[in-house]
Amino acid sequence: MASPLNPAELRAWRAFLNAQASLLRRLEAELVASEDMTLAEFDVLVQLRVAPDQRLRMNELSEHVRLSPSGITRLVDRMVEAGLVERGPCAEDRRVTWAILTPAGRARVRRASPLHLRGVRDHFARRLSPAQLESLADALESVVPGTSGDDPVSSKT
Repeated sequence: MASPLNPAELRAWRAFLNAQASLLRRLEAELVASEDMTLAEFDVLVQLRVAPDQRLRMNELSEHVRLSPSGITRLVDRMVEAGLVERGPCAEDRRVTWAILTPAGRARVRRASPLHLRGVRDHFARRLSPAQLESLADALESVVPGTSGDDPVSSKT
C-alpha cells in the first residue's frame, strides 16, 4: 500500500488542482460570456489555426486538445454545424478524416484570442514574478517531459 502524501506533497498537489480548476473556469466563463465559445472549442480552433494547412487528423486533434476520441468527435460535430470546422477525407488513407479550419473558424479564433490572452495574463501571469513563472514552468515541464514551449496560443493566433 502506498504511503500518504507528506504535507509538502499534499499542499503542492492541492494548489495545482485548485489553481488549474479556478483558472480554467474563469477563462471559460469569459469566452462564453463574450464569444459564446467554450474553452474546448477555442482550443480546437487554435490547434487547427497553427497546424500545417490548418488541418489535423481527428486522432491528432484529440491528442492536442486532450479529449477522448469520442469527445473530440462530438465537439467537432457541433463545430461543423456552426461552420467553424469542416471534415475532409485523406487522399492517402481512407480511414483518416481531417478536421479543417474554415474561414469562419479563422475569423472566430482571431476575434476570441485577445480576450483569452488577456485572461491568461490577468488571472495567471501577472500574479507571478518572472522568477516564479520560470520556476513554475521548469517544475511542471519536469512532470510532463516534452511539453516545453509547445503551446500555440501564445504567439500564433
